[in-house]
Amino acid sequence: MSRTGSQILIDTLKEEKVEYVFGLPGGAVIPLFDHLFDSDIKFILTRHEQGAGHMADGYARATGKVGVCIVTSGPGATNLTTAIATANMDSVPMVAITGQVKTHLIGNDAFQEADITGITRPITKHNYLVKDIKDLGMIVKEAFYIASTGRPGAVVIDLPVDVTTDNWDGDNPEKINLPGYKPVYEGNMRQIKIAAEAINRSKKPVIYAGGGVIASNGSEELIALAKKANIPVNTTLLALGAFPEDDDLSLGMLGMHGTAYANFAVHESDLLIAIGARFDDRITGKVETFAPNAVVIHIDIDPTSISKNVKVDIPVVGDARRILLELIKLVKYVERKEWLESISGWKEKYPLSYKNSSEEIKPQYVVQQICEATKDKAIITTEVGQNQMWAAQFYTYTKPRSFISSGGLGTMGFGFPAAIGAKLGCPDKIVIDIAGDGSFQMNIQELSTAVNYNLPVIVAILNNGFLGMVRQWQELFYNKRYSQTQLVGSPDFVRVAEGYGATGFLVERKEDVRPIIEKSISIGGPVVIDFRVSPEENVFPMIPAGGAVHQMIGGMA
Repeated sequence: MSRTGSQILIDTLKEEKVEYVFGLPGGAVIPLFDHLFDSDIKFILTRHEQGAGHMADGYARATGKVGVCIVTSGPGATNLTTAIATANMDSVPMVAITGQVKTHLIGNDAFQEADITGITRPITKHNYLVKDIKDLGMIVKEAFYIASTGRPGAVVIDLPVDVTTDNWDGDNPEKINLPGYKPVYEGNMRQIKIAAEAINRSKKPVIYAGGGVIASNGSEELIALAKKANIPVNTTLLALGAFPEDDDLSLGMLGMHGTAYANFAVHESDLLIAIGARFDDRITGKVETFAPNAVVIHIDIDPTSISKNVKVDIPVVGDARRILLELIKLVKYVERKEWLESISGWKEKYPLSYKNSSEEIKPQYVVQQICEATKDKAIITTEVGQNQMWAAQFYTYTKPRSFISSGGLGTMGFGFPAAIGAKLGCPDKIVIDIAGDGSFQMNIQELSTAVNYNLPVIVAILNNGFLGMVRQWQELFYNKRYSQTQLVGSPDFVRVAEGYGATGFLVERKEDVRPIIEKSISIGGPVVIDFRVSPEENVFPMIPAGGAVHQMIGGMA
């Protein structure tokens, strides 16, 4: 039976079991949207292409499935690039389909033409320009396979409008054959045995778990390894929840704004076991002084990440979960009394803390109240900046995929649309975006999307009237010269929410924080809460740029 390119695409999306697609129509994708009109695929109409990409991203992070978005050519595609880069840098499986002008017009500066394959080549795992309808079905299948296997990432399919209207009577291929792409999943047993031997003889080991643990669905195995070998665990920002933070072996988050005890443990360790992490600069600080006395084991599915930033002594390439399963068989329980007592001492001496106030609402207090009100039932998304760090520090994460944030790219405007995607993927979960008043305004228009689909997503704005993290740096390192960081003229968020058809609350008294959180959860629709918090509160502890992990500044805020 003859099918158009549009029908081939939709049929292939169904074969890939796509439930939701996020996006916006435009001239170059009208034929495709005409076929979507009769499809049972659930299309979520967003108000901006960047929002569509972040929704697909949030959906993917919350569910582990591939997120999908469709936008038009030219500005539609370029608007999507920030979301593509965000997903790819955090190893999130996403397929982004962009419209393109007719094939014979490509390169002629046609109306709404942009070289999206050229633009996105550095920020994708792979990308395609479809030139022939006969290749379309295979390209879509390859895109989903590449996005979701090995180290996950973003794949772009640039689709000229004439390919969507062409007809072809062929069938979709059944098998994918990519000779140059063969991810390694099973770790080398010799290397695994060497790693196990190093673990068994170490006196001061630390596990450094990254987002790859969650991507591989290896959280249970991480817990089992830590328990069996009696090893403390710290996590990166994107691995929060991979190891329960209410466990005695948990060190919480390490790095620039990590816990003091996590950073001290890494600095003093004799063995660092990195699992699904990439040693980025926000973790290592000054590389030359990072874990100076430690033998380094690095388990990662991406061989290019190993010894990229930090020299590795024992590399193990493969899927984190599968390698953990083999390690668990080989490691032994070691008491390590002195080491764990040292860590307990650091925890007692350097807890995460802040100066509470009866007069002001502290942002840390708001996060703690959200944590107590939701009790393991929530997915927390964040924007980027101080709000993100307070959400990481003062909410207790005990389950994987319960914390969703832009890590590598640090994208302001990510949290709210990501929350919408997460809520669609996990409708039984409470979903709360912990936001800053600056970040929230970058994709505030998606309130219309939340209202349109009656999605009970809560935005908790920690409103301090500043671009808070930049202001903090200006305070600490630039003599309080607050150049262009005070947000003069911010809107009345309650009235904005109501204007879109959502519910808005203003909270200016500490005693109202918890009741409004609980009321917002019970409403069953989109809610924006404007918490007026201390304007010059800082995120501590903090490792200054270029500093070593054990040279943190600040303690009490």
